[in-house]
Amino acid sequence: MDGWCRMRADADGTRRSRWAGLVGLSTVRLWKRATGTTSGRIAATIGAVAVTIALLVIVTGVALALAGGGVASEDDADVRIVPEETGALSSVDGVESPRLGATNERAATMRSQAGIDHATPVLVEPVRLEPTGSGTDGGDGDPHTVLVVGVVPDEEPRTVGGLSTAELEPGDTHYANGSYDGPRNGEIVLSAAAADRLGATTADELTVSSQRREADEPGSTPTETEPPTVTVTAVETAGTDRETDVSVALVHLSEIQSVAGSDDGELADRVLVWGDPEAAQTAATDAYPAAAVEADRETDPSALFEDGLALATSLLALLVGLTICASFVATTTGMTVDDDRRTLAVLASVGFPTHSRLVLVAVSTLVTTLCGALLGVGLGVLGVRVVNAVANTTVAPGAVAVVHPLFVPYGIAVALVSGLVAVPYPLAVAARTSVLEEVGR
Repeated sequence: MDGWCRMRADADGTRRSRWAGLVGLSTVRLWKRATGTTSGRIAATIGAVAVTIALLVIVTGVALALAGGGVASEDDADVRIVPEETGALSSVDGVESPRLGATNERAATMRSQAGIDHATPVLVEPVRLEPTGSGTDGGDGDPHTVLVVGVVPDEEPRTVGGLSTAELEPGDTHYANGSYDGPRNGEIVLSAAAADRLGATTADELTVSSQRREADEPGSTPTETEPPTVTVTAVETAGTDRETDVSVALVHLSEIQSVAGSDDGELADRVLVWGDPEAAQTAATDAYPAAAVEADRETDPSALFEDGLALATSLLALLVGLTICASFVATTTGMTVDDDRRTLAVLASVGFPTHSRLVLVAVSTLVTTLCGALLGVGLGVLGVRVVNAVANTTVAPGAVAVVHPLFVPYGIAVALVSGLVAVPYPLAVAARTSVLEEVGR
């Protein structure tokens, strides 16, 4: 019995050594070819995989931003009330998402309940802001679009839209019990990115260049109201990561409601509630029984399954990525193996069995794919930042794509699956290699 166990252990050790040797030999051969005459084809394979995975990461990041809401939805509230059918398209392409009504009145009711520290509606609107002068921090004096977040601040500093409410005067005097004719606070907190674009610093004045035009009577000539101005009370970094800072600003709720035309109906995108979690959830459910009440929400991949558009976008990107990656890997590695038939014939003549030669081909294919995946994930993360930077200076003042740590194993897994799908073709080419034919060439 002991002898049989020793033989079994020796066989297992020999098998492991054989596999380790095959993997090492395959890696060395791949390195030699990558630095030799076939380097161009290997580089093309790695580059194609990298570009495919990078695009997959970017598109998935956009989908996750659609599902999560981006920096403009970052807050420290205990409970959030949102419409059942909500989305984050308004900051991306101008499509207005569902909103809650009578938010100012109902938030005030919640604030008076036991266990509730504070409640505020939140309205997010892209607004054109213009420095009253040429700017004091390098701005060009031209109007720029900034994602303005309206809130009702209180005495306690709270995080809404990735910014602190500490530098806003508590209350919302312009609301005036629903008449919207009270005095304006005229305050705004800018993110560092917004301040940089506008060339604004603390105490600078900005003009809200969006002007409301109203007609006194049907058929009369519309009159143009004086555009409101706001004073910068603070410049902060939006979000928890300095590298995700976007052009976002914080103002008093009723003032942005008036500018956006949301004062009729007291509309808001969501309502945030701070306090005892159970009391906050009960108050939220009582105030909006038909809305969705979120006790804890993070921008993670699970949010994709809660948004139909985001899920469809990510699945389409996955399908396209798998197809393109597998097709290119199969084609290029098949051509490489076809050119390498003579080497495979030599290995066969010195005693390498067919399955060992196929292992060499499979390992080379998967290692090449893995290298492309690692490069692609890095390019994808960089691409997300480039997309946000471009969008931030053109069509969207907020972040339109986000990065999650799970994108790294996700990109690698997709590339390896593509490699496994592609590997049968180069294996078939290698299996058809004839030693006699290759030696006689």
